[in-house]
Amino acid sequence: MISVTEAKQLVNDHCKKLETIQVDLYNATGLVLAEDIYSQTDSPPFDQSAMDGYAYKFSGANTTKSLQILHEIAAGDAPKNISTINSAVRIFTGAQVPNEFDTVVMQEKVEVIGDQLLIKDPDQKKGMNIRLKGSQIKKGALALKNGTKISPGAAGYLASIGIASVKVISRARVSIISTGNELISPGKDLQPGKVYECNTYSLNAALNEFEIKPQAIHKVVDKQIAIEEAVNNSLKSSDIIILSGGVSVGDHDHVAKALEACGVKCIFHKVKQKPGKPLYFGIKGNTPVFGLPGNPAALLTCFYEYIAPAILKIMGHSNTIDPKLSLSEPFTKKPGLTHFLKGKVNGNSVTILNAQESYIMSSFALADCIVQLDESRSTFEKGELVEVQLLK
Repeated sequence: MISVTEAKQLVNDHCKKLETIQVDLYNATGLVLAEDIYSQTDSPPFDQSAMDGYAYKFSGANTTKSLQILHEIAAGDAPKNISTINSAVRIFTGAQVPNEFDTVVMQEKVEVIGDQLLIKDPDQKKGMNIRLKGSQIKKGALALKNGTKISPGAAGYLASIGIASVKVISRARVSIISTGNELISPGKDLQPGKVYECNTYSLNAALNEFEIKPQAIHKVVDKQIAIEEAVNNSLKSSDIIILSGGVSVGDHDHVAKALEACGVKCIFHKVKQKPGKPLYFGIKGNTPVFGLPGNPAALLTCFYEYIAPAILKIMGHSNTIDPKLSLSEPFTKKPGLTHFLKGKVNGNSVTILNAQESYIMSSFALADCIVQLDESRSTFEKGELVEVQLLK
């Protein structure tokens, strides 16, 4: 067996970035830019009113003199050539301020009598309530760097400067293969010796958090030939393959042999950790293959500790740094294995939940983090800082 540190490094070393593709900005959310983006325009593209009010030329002199209201300009209107002498225009938020004017007064701070405007704001200054042309970004300037994730804010920003499509690192195609003769689907009558299959539901939900819809979900019996068929089919169209169950060394554990028959090179099999000791990791071409234990809590722990970082790596996301938090209570374990424990964050501290067994999902349903405790140690004191992976 290898250590958790060694296993995580091997996964990182064997996971390569996916190809780049050009996508419509509507479909780019959550993906990572594969190019620098430069603005196609000044933003705003013109001097723009920030308020509903009246535009005029600020003189700095007596504001008690009335101005003639010539016409109005709504958002989207092209302004007309006008005289600035003792004049103003009614203007609305987002509308283009005529070149002849340099200030906008809020509609709440004026008096209008017929077509005459009287400004009632003694604090009015030149340039007030105008968004200047190019004040967000100038045409040709760098807008977002290669490697930036397209968040909702980034999508809106890029659209606002004229970008309709972007080059990004493609979204990972992930296939799930669930093995087990004892498994039946939720909703069916539970037969003697059977249990409800939940691992594909956990994995599907975890992938959805990455905005990934599984490429395929296969449910197969504990037979090597059936597993081989599912793996070979998945290898044709997947960037990552996840198998659940059958990864240990019992008489009915066929995953490792099936993967070998499919040409998958084993990088490691078994890690000094609890839960999830039988974890398998292999590679064929550029496709990582993970064999996860069938116990549902162990499976989901292995997903967050190994597969989640692999997905982030191949999709070009930068590494996130999880916090160290203080233990709310002391904890004791046997030395020799790294322990991954479901926890609950409370401010700057973390509580290790009850029911940590690898088959129990009730505590995972309440957990918002996984606490990692070093393999060589046995005793951890209250208030001690421990590594925590937040579940997003």
